Amino acid sequence: MSALAGLVERLRESRGFRHKSDISHVLSRLPPNAQSVAIGDDCAAIPDGDGYLLFAIEGMVSDFVHAMPWFAGYSGVMVNVSDIYAMGGRPLAVVDALWSGSADAAGDVLAGMAAASEVYGVPVVGGHSNVRSDGAQLAVAIVGRARKLLTSFDARPGDALVIAVDLRGRFEEPYPFWNASVGSPEGRARADFELLPALAEDGLCDAAKDISMAGALGTALMLLECSAVGARIDLDALPCPADVDIERWLTAFPSFGFVLSVRREHVGEVLARFAGRDLASAVIGEVDASREVIVTRGNETALLWNLREEPFICAR
Repeated sequence: MSALAGLVERLRESRGFRHKSDISHVLSRLPPNAQSVAIGDDCAAIPDGDGYLLFAIEGMVSDFVHAMPWFAGYSGVMVNVSDIYAMGGRPLAVVDALWSGSADAAGDVLAGMAAASEVYGVPVVGGHSNVRSDGAQLAVAIVGRARKLLTSFDARPGDALVIAVDLRGRFEEPYPFWNASVGSPEGRARADFELLPALAEDGLCDAAKDISMAGALGTALMLLECSAVGARIDLDALPCPADVDIERWLTAFPSFGFVLSVRREHVGEVLARFAGRDLASAVIGEVDASREVIVTRGNETALLWNLREEPFICAR
């Protein structure tokens, strides 16, 4: 087995990939739901006058909430905000559901939520709490609005596959969370996110997804599957922090990270906008009609996923 094939096999068996592949089993048990954006996107998008009401929810894994309650609270807001911006929207407010063993433990989570609320300018307007639980759990839901959508369903053959990520961070050890948000200069984090709705509204991009627990490749895979396309991805083109192992970086969950499918005529302007805010971005591949996701590194090539034969997140 080549080094790249081994890397691909380990990614397929990783926690992030496994959690995402579980989605297909859940969706297969739900009734068909007619909506403006099919299930599989970062948010539900509900037509609302001259735009869309966006609605999303994220749950934090219990071991993370128990080990890092403050950062779990912060992340609960941050990842929801990222979902809204990934759809070309702007967040309006969040609510939470929190279970803790004591008021003190709940206080740490809520303090993290409050800090993220201030950083991103998004109020916490209510929720549910239980401070007499036998476990630590957190879920946060968000609403937002978009004038023009970015979706997971509009990647087309011939598009450039672009990644944008904030490398000005650090890992929250021992977890895969790349944190470029906590401690960043005032106003920077939200201003960075504002690039996404601007790209949508200016007609420069209409397909995007924020990088989640499945990492950069898993997120690209979800985007490509939803659009019923494939791609060839060059790992050597992937922006990566100095001195971070490529395998760890491919499983990282960054505080600011997006995969976009961009028409070739708009690539230069899209990359320039990210560069203008000191965010790393690059073309990492090209979308094609194959429904296969192929990765390359150096002289090696490996099949990450054959979407014609095996679903990732979309139920058959």
